[in-house]
Amino acid sequence: LSWSEALLLGVFPPIGLEINDGEGHPSSSHQTLKGTSKWATSLENLLEDPEGVKRFREFLKKEFSEENVLFWLACEEFKKTQGKKQMQEKAKEIYMTFLSSKASSQVNVEGQSRLSETILETPHPLMFQKLQDQIFNLMKYDSYSRFLKSDIFLNQKKSEEQEENSPEAQTAAKRASRIYNT
Repeated sequence: LSWSEALLLGVFPPIGLEINDGEGHPSSSHQTLKGTSKWATSLENLLEDPEGVKRFREFLKKEFSEENVLFWLACEEFKKTQGKKQMQEKAKEIYMTFLSSKASSQVNVEGQSRLSETILETPHPLMFQKLQDQIFNLMKYDSYSRFLKSDIFLNQKKSEEQEENSPEAQTAAKRASRIYNT
């Protein structure tokens, strides 16, 4: 019995009671959304999951737009950078890779033509935020919805569902329900 099925049936464990399987581990029926179910709820959730990022990159590569997620990830990493020298180096790397007119993986953002290397001399953690937001919105309203309909996503989802319905998963669920019902 999954957590969602328990909710539908109105069968709830007492508050604070953790449902465990036969080995004393928390039951998978008591865990929050994960994998493709979580990815499908929002682009933010997808980008928080390393496996989700991997699959999304795989999809974007086929669409010739992988640079968008790479730029977004580079900006996230940049925000965590400490020290002016390291920040200058990373800012220059981001600029040369994604924003310069000679960039190897150039992203298409508004205001790009006004960017110059002079901004790299006085870096700050949020210096790329507006551009990062543009790319995020581009992914969110364009490629993300196509990703959710793609073979990459659907095959991953199918694979997860088969895993959940495997005999091992069924046995763990039965043990969990037996323990709860005793």
